[in-house]
Amino acid sequence: MKISIQGYSTALFSSWYFIEELGILFDAGDGVVAKLLQKSRKIKQVFITHPDRDHITGLFQLLQLNAFDGHLKVYYPKDSGSFPAMQAFINKFDPHVSACEWVPMDEGTIIPIKKDIFVRSFRNKHIDKGDFTKSISFEVFREKQKLKDEFIELSGKEIQALKAEKGIEALTYLQKENILYYSGDTPVYDYSMWAGAKILIHESTFMTREDLVIKQGGKQRNRHSALEEVMEMAAELQPEVLILGHFSSRYSATEIEAAVLAQKAKHGLDISVHVVLPGGYIDLVLEG
Repeated sequence: MKISIQGYSTALFSSWYFIEELGILFDAGDGVVAKLLQKSRKIKQVFITHPDRDHITGLFQLLQLNAFDGHLKVYYPKDSGSFPAMQAFINKFDPHVSACEWVPMDEGTIIPIKKDIFVRSFRNKHIDKGDFTKSISFEVFREKQKLKDEFIELSGKEIQALKAEKGIEALTYLQKENILYYSGDTPVYDYSMWAGAKILIHESTFMTREDLVIKQGGKQRNRHSALEEVMEMAAELQPEVLILGHFSSRYSATEIEAAVLAQKAKHGLDISVHVVLPGGYIDLVLEG
């Protein structure tokens, strides 16, 4: 399956990623419509990780242009009160967008995208409030019914006869296949969150653990990741494709590119790594 990913992600300013074939947008930072132009009409479902302004301000223009006749749905962390407030304001400011459905997502909520493709939400620790779902990450996955091994050698006629006798459930099993993960903003703390990742889009706000500690110091409410940590995790998980974004604009493109190459060499990481530089843009076509 072809996966086209377009996106922009600079910490504090704007983050969003558009998956064209699926009609989904992850986060909706400023400028998403201005960059996508008419292509933004293809967006059917918007999945927001948390209510920081750099992840939501593009919603105003996106909904104003596209949220008519139920054309759009917006999904958000269920315990974030910012979204019902935002919905109420937008509906009052632009009454014609009131057909847009706003859907809260809890841990493990699954949303169908196409016949066999789904998006699953799960909590992360960017905004860590215990059991409250304030910030989330997403998995896009495919589920298909597969014929059990013991029936593979049977003819089509034999399979149809068994299906009529026992039902399809007796002949098949449900196979799940990861398409991509999107971290949103989150610290690195549990590698198993991204197990089986084919395409991993992960934030790397800071270069080093030292930068992260100096900035966060245990006091910053919303927590982030350092490139060093993400590359160590990638070395263990071995995703086919790693997309790094949300870098702080304190770092130059030269610094970031050199650090990524150094980390790849350090860990012997032989995977495809793409970087969304501060103020930059990504436009990829991948096999998902």
